[in-house]
Amino acid sequence: MAILDWSRCPAVESVPGRLGGAWVFRDTRMPVSAVFENLEAGATIEEIIDQFDITREQINAVLEFAARSLDPVPVNVPAADAPVDAHSF
Repeated sequence: MAILDWSRCPAVESVPGRLGGAWVFRDTRMPVSAVFENLEAGATIEEIIDQFDITREQINAVLEFAARSLDPVPVNVPAADAPVDAHSF
């Protein structure tokens, strides 16, 4: 499983002393992990919104961030006729 760098997601924050520094939705005590755990358990986004004090926009922000973070990093491959050395990659 990929490790996500949540510090790059503006919708979340980690505050020392708040839930042990876990990543939470900004200005809440709601752990980001709870969304993924509930989705994994079969909950819908609507059920998560009803159960927790977060918005659809907040959920969408973390889901989109997670999805983008899993995209492969593009690799620049030199043209077939280009000289290749260790700095080409």
